[in-house]
Amino acid sequence: MTTDYKMDDSKLTRRTVLGGIATVGIGGGVVYGASTLGSDTSSTVSAEMHAATGTGAFDIELAGHPVMGALDAPVSMYYWSEYQCPFCARFESQTLPTIIKNFVKSGDVRMIFIEFPYLGKDSMTAAVMNQCVWRQVKKSNPDAYWRWHSAVFEAQGKENSGWASKSNLLDIIRDVDGVSADGVEGCMNENRKSIEKSIESDSQRARKLGMRGTPGFILYNRQSEKAGKIVGAQPYDRFKSAIKQAKNA
Repeated sequence: MTTDYKMDDSKLTRRTVLGGIATVGIGGGVVYGASTLGSDTSSTVSAEMHAATGTGAFDIELAGHPVMGALDAPVSMYYWSEYQCPFCARFESQTLPTIIKNFVKSGDVRMIFIEFPYLGKDSMTAAVMNQCVWRQVKKSNPDAYWRWHSAVFEAQGKENSGWASKSNLLDIIRDVDGVSADGVEGCMNENRKSIEKSIESDSQRARKLGMRGTPGFILYNRQSEKAGKIVGAQPYDRFKSAIKQAKNA
């Protein structure tokens, strides 16, 4: 896989930029429109989770990141999120379920979940715990990760109010089937420094790719190596158009 991409202020390029996909958001994200999903949430709509190996686009190591959808899907959607980000919670509840229904389950898109904690100490705590959950379940019960991921966003409180403290997040885990809170706590106690280092490396890469907040997305055609960026909690129709364009690039 080649790595000949370059950045400027408005576009992301890896050989060629998908001009219609490249969009610019403001700050942590801009929300457009209203939900069209009824009662669907990310916790009630899901697709199979996988542990992947090797290196994805832009030298992103896949081994430490949960992947939802067929591993051979033609389009990769790299999704940077932050558990304290209200725009991420909005995307998760209003837009992501329909993306999963229409594009992930069909085998057109695989989603790679990457943590980008930047809103405070508790954000890093949540990101580290996220990694420990994935380490625990990825080999034997990867779908349990999605239950954890969704439960945290559903429990989201006001930024830096303490809702994402270690003790509170462990309480959330105790209600998630298939995840051991004791095992996750042990992982955090033993591996926190090394996991934080890995997360910071991911965050530095995200910044080089032009991510300044969350949610942030890169859509990547694995065959043509054409890519485009979406920033913010954009409406479903924006993603629908971008995914189709990426698939046909």
